[in-house]
Amino acid sequence: MRQINLLPWREEQRQDRQRNFLILMAVVAVLAALAVFLVKGYFDSQIDGQNARNNYLRAEIAKLERQIARIDQLDETRRQLINRKEVIENLQSNRTLMVHLFEQLVRTVPDGIRLISVRQVGDQLTIDGTAQSSARVSTYLRNLEASPFLHDPTLRIVEAEAEETDRELPYRFAVNVRLAAPDNDESNESREASAP
Repeated sequence: MRQINLLPWREEQRQDRQRNFLILMAVVAVLAALAVFLVKGYFDSQIDGQNARNNYLRAEIAKLERQIARIDQLDETRRQLINRKEVIENLQSNRTLMVHLFEQLVRTVPDGIRLISVRQVGDQLTIDGTAQSSARVSTYLRNLEASPFLHDPTLRIVEAEAEETDRELPYRFAVNVRLAAPDNDESNESREASAP
């Protein structure tokens, strides 16, 4: 006689498949979770590395900015020192200029001329005076031109005074001249040596 298997084999087969499916799903889920964890860990380490590099760069940039600020301060200090040095050099070079100015005013005035006023604005002088004649004024201009400290004399005015209060010096004049140190000390010494 034939044997009939009345056991629910299909049911068992279905349960086996279901169990295998659930195990496979669990393994796939664990592998997926592991893959996600590994990928996340990799990207987190990349982000951490990049953040560390960014922080290093920020620290170096801050250090460089402090150095640049210090360099700017040193440049400003250097500029101030150079300006002070130039002022001191100008004072040194112009220290005796006033003495030379008064000396040249005395040396350049010919007979027949009297100076009334001398005004200085910066390096420009305005000299007002009276003269016996316009020829005396011309001589005075030539003397100013020959002076090593007085440059570019310009005659502003020469006129006979309307009121002849001073019959000896009837002409009034005004001269502009620039005060400056001589360009070459040797030429100055040779001029002074040749002067009577």
